[in-house]
Amino acid sequence: MSNIPAPPAREPAYAPLHDPASDADHWTPPVDMARRLARKALAKHEGANIHDDDAMLRAAVGLELVLRDLLDALDAGERK
Repeated sequence: MSNIPAPPAREPAYAPLHDPASDADHWTPPVDMARRLARKALAKHEGANIHDDDAMLRAAVGLELVLRDLLDALDAGERK
């Protein structure tokens, strides 16, 4: 048996895409702007190579951000 100590336990390399605690306070665009930005993001990422992990990650993050803004804008419009 060896006297070599076990390596220290590491936490998994994980961070959520959206953390409500730190991402909650942000500016909500007007609906027309949010819609325009969502369409622009779709056009930007529609040609991404599905076999390219980096391209898929960029597309997922970019689309997640504009989707949140679009939903926030729609929700704000309903509250008026």
